[in-house]
Amino acid sequence: MRLSKLIGALSEIETMLPGLLDPDISSITDDSREVKPGDLFVAVVGRTTDGHYHIEQAVANGAAAVIAERMDSAPADSVPYIVTRNSRVALATLAAAFCGFPAHNLRVIGVTGTDGKTTTATFIRGILTAAGYQSSMVTSLGAHIGNEVYDIGRNFTTPRPFELQKYLARMVERGDAYAILEASSQGLDQGRVLSCDFDVAVMTNITHDHFDYHGTKEAYRDAKAQLFHGLLENSQRKRNALKVSVLNRDDPAFTHLDGIRADVTVTYGLSRMADFTAVHLSQSALGTHFKAETPQGPIDVEIALLGDYHVENALAAMAACYTQGISLEDMARGIASIKRVTARLERVDCNRNFGIYVDYAHTPNALKRVLHFARCLTTNRVILLTGEYGRRDKSKRAIMGEIAGMFADKVVITADNYWCEEDVGIIMGQLASGCKKAGRRDGVDYWCIPDRRAGIRFAIGLAAAGDTVIIAGKGHEKSLVSAGEVYPWNEFDAVREALELAHQSPVTQYPYTMRNRGRGDVG
Repeated sequence: MRLSKLIGALSEIETMLPGLLDPDISSITDDSREVKPGDLFVAVVGRTTDGHYHIEQAVANGAAAVIAERMDSAPADSVPYIVTRNSRVALATLAAAFCGFPAHNLRVIGVTGTDGKTTTATFIRGILTAAGYQSSMVTSLGAHIGNEVYDIGRNFTTPRPFELQKYLARMVERGDAYAILEASSQGLDQGRVLSCDFDVAVMTNITHDHFDYHGTKEAYRDAKAQLFHGLLENSQRKRNALKVSVLNRDDPAFTHLDGIRADVTVTYGLSRMADFTAVHLSQSALGTHFKAETPQGPIDVEIALLGDYHVENALAAMAACYTQGISLEDMARGIASIKRVTARLERVDCNRNFGIYVDYAHTPNALKRVLHFARCLTTNRVILLTGEYGRRDKSKRAIMGEIAGMFADKVVITADNYWCEEDVGIIMGQLASGCKKAGRRDGVDYWCIPDRRAGIRFAIGLAAAGDTVIIAGKGHEKSLVSAGEVYPWNEFDAVREALELAHQSPVTQYPYTMRNRGRGDVG
């Protein structure tokens, strides 16, 4: 696409040095290391880097044009250089324009919140399929477009603007009616979902997470709230499509979000004040049953996923699909059709007299919910393996450790992703401090094992008849960062490997405690 046509989508161009030509743009990026000849480079000011300092590198790599916020960064080379007020907005707008504004041809449902986003999005897609609508979704598990699954990368729940718009364009090409997008707080704050033209915004909950990035819970909440503000402020109106807000009536953020204008607001929750609520809940090792009370009347719902907390996710999905005119029967069929969401309390077949489950739980709220349900599953002890990211919210580490100590009988603290600037022993020690606060004893009730493979083997080696082992934290992630090096990783493979080895030698083979700790690796 010619640059002149592309930048016609921008509403705010302050200065333009036209260069010598009107180049044909082959791609768009905000990462100078990715630039190839013919690309448009957008210089974005980030939290840790400033793209303006990398303009010369981008041009040297072959950038055909540059979008920036400052005139003083213009390179000596005669490539077109356009100054705009907000390069993040420009990046999202140009990405959508390059792909033909695909969201204009889709009903777009956004799901945000701390926990439950992926499961809620999956339930929504299941319901839409049951109702005969073709849809695709982009979540932390990848971009699911038709039967294809595309890896969106290790660091993103919400892809960068150009990648996201390309996924939306593929959905349009295959004739999808709906796109379901998981919108993270960072993705919203960084403008990755601008020009996605959401029609429905769904909030799961707001609990403790990403305070390292946002600073306070209020700032974190306000980042999530951008999805709802964008319904009427920054979104294309589509024919016969209302702008809909779907809110958790029981969440403390409800009052704040309910004040944001939408054409329609629908609520869900376990309180009787919600539009969609649940009664007569019953749960087992096979799933959860409840009766949904809705504006259309009651209906029985079966959830095949483990964990009674999925009731709220199912209600959120039902509330969203109700606004699209979908029947209760299709809602119930769609939810029942979802048999698996990767690493969401997913059982590992082990042919042993104890159970093993892998779960992505990496927030205090998610971990508490998983351990509470594990207590319902087990006939003996709950054994937990958990860890915490380096570079992430340090304020939640002791909280996670205390929850582990309160709700699990035995706790193995191990490495999650960590980088060279922070010793894994320090990270584990912060979790261990929470275990101690809960009354647990080092080397008796909890152990710190920096090597995650060894930690998983140790945790499984502790298991006896009737125990339930929870392997938490990494879930579906496909890599593990150890002392700054990135390694391939599969939590399920690590568990299966541990099952083969765990009972070949006693657990005393791993005498790691906080009295004997050090840097670990992936084994």
